[in-house]
Amino acid sequence: MHFSDRSFLIKSKAKEHGFLLCGIAKAEKMDDEAHRLEHWLNQHYHGEMSYMANHFDKRTDPTLLVPGAKSVISLAYNYFHEEKPLDVNAPKISMYAYGKDYHKVVRKKLEKLLAEIQQHFGDVAARVFVDSAPVLERDWAKRSGLGWVGKNTLLINPKKGSYFFLCEIILDLELQYDAPISDYCGTCTRCIDACPTDAISPNGYLLDGSKCISYLTIELKNEIPVEFQNKMDNWIFGCDICQQVCPWNRFSAEHDEPEFLPNPELITMTKEAWQDMTEPVFDKLFEGSAVKRTKFAGLKRNIIFLDLNWMQQNHRL
Repeated sequence: MHFSDRSFLIKSKAKEHGFLLCGIAKAEKMDDEAHRLEHWLNQHYHGEMSYMANHFDKRTDPTLLVPGAKSVISLAYNYFHEEKPLDVNAPKISMYAYGKDYHKVVRKKLEKLLAEIQQHFGDVAARVFVDSAPVLERDWAKRSGLGWVGKNTLLINPKKGSYFFLCEIILDLELQYDAPISDYCGTCTRCIDACPTDAISPNGYLLDGSKCISYLTIELKNEIPVEFQNKMDNWIFGCDICQQVCPWNRFSAEHDEPEFLPNPELITMTKEAWQDMTEPVFDKLFEGSAVKRTKFAGLKRNIIFLDLNWMQQNHRL
């Protein structure tokens, strides 16, 4: 079977399994991306995420993850939905966190897709990755033609927006490779202007992760620095601001994944219910959810930080 036929078959199967996008790049060392990552780490933009500095060689060379690797299949899985909390004053969590944990949901689909690939092409050595190993998924998606890396440093597709998860299959099968697409951010600075913590550099394309609300509410294990008081915009898990303001997300369409349907209890939660949340309620409400990553103590810390902001504002009034 010709390389192009192999690629066509894989992309067709990916669509059958519900993937929004699928592109393929040659598995090779990422020299340019390695230099950018090194600069980013040297600026300490990773904050307390020390794991970002681990396995540097594996992050930039897929053949160290899958010996003999020839191709990297990048895929996107949609999580966009229109549901919003009924209480406009309630703390906010990122859109992707309303349903079941994407790591498990998407991984199952990737494994099924890989099983079909191996069924068609025989003994293929491969591994699947869903934000779970040292893989520069955004850069591979760019190389695979799924989109461009925007000024908000997220991957943007001109027809689908950016509300999707990225994942990969690295395998030792030679395929037809896709070409990167152009950058269409143009002169737009909406994401830069909207970020309340100034995490995005003035010119875009560079993110100080240690200032990002997603980092502060999920990755940071210590107390949130006081410099971010009144800048959290009511977020307690993740942040969607730079996606909400992006013009390309007018093309985002509702997902059809049952596992990602928002938990109805989250939609009806009031501000007071969040403030009064106990650990048993947390465990029940977020069973099988990505929010479990913060643990109850982390989420409670975030809620208390918002409460302090609210009390200070009202005291000044």
